[in-house]
Amino acid sequence: MKVDILAFAAHPDDIEISAAGMLMKHIDMGKTVAIVDLTQGEMGSRGTVETRYAEAEKASEIMGISERVNLKMKDGFFEISEANKLLIIEQIRYFQPKIVVANSISDRHPDHGRASQLVSEACFLSGLLKVETSLNGVAQEKWRPKSVFHYIQDRYIKPDFVVDITPYVNRKLDALKAFETQFFNPSHSAPNTPISGENFLKFLEGRWREFGREIGVDFAEGYTVERTIGVSDITELD
Repeated sequence: MKVDILAFAAHPDDIEISAAGMLMKHIDMGKTVAIVDLTQGEMGSRGTVETRYAEAEKASEIMGISERVNLKMKDGFFEISEANKLLIIEQIRYFQPKIVVANSISDRHPDHGRASQLVSEACFLSGLLKVETSLNGVAQEKWRPKSVFHYIQDRYIKPDFVVDITPYVNRKLDALKAFETQFFNPSHSAPNTPISGENFLKFLEGRWREFGREIGVDFAEGYTVERTIGVSDITELD
């Protein structure tokens, strides 16, 4: 199953927080998108594995995602190992994306930066002929994405480019709030976390406004790149 964009996340809800607007925008452009969550978010203080799956399914429906996979790595403890790289390579070769989007290169949660490096290395190794993988008993061919971009999460990182998400900000919030056990919900009595307060949603909106201001729009998401981006027509740049 080929997709245009394959988005990786250390936890279910990482994508919704940081990249949902860009993904929905490209889906409306006719691009195909899939998500691969590395863990089930089982170490979270709120909710359960079962609720996270239900919430991820609801969020995916809101965003229009073609397919969503969970690799069931150990939340909080997954390592940059050969076994985990091969799990990711299997997904890259299955989906054969043009673009891979992955976690922030550095962040408050250590899983984010580690997932970023893990996915980045797997993208390179996936293009090597002598790295052999199979999925469901079928041998896979090598595949390397054209580009790997990293979304920006909790901690501020200066973006290399930003994407206008103004028309999508309300749907993005709907997708994010699909994870009702994780984010602000006054009817829940679960323990407070750094992302469960109402102020976190206000912080996110402020971040999107900050990135939007850079290009003269209301809201935007920021991304960093691993290699220089080529441009054919500089007059088309915002």
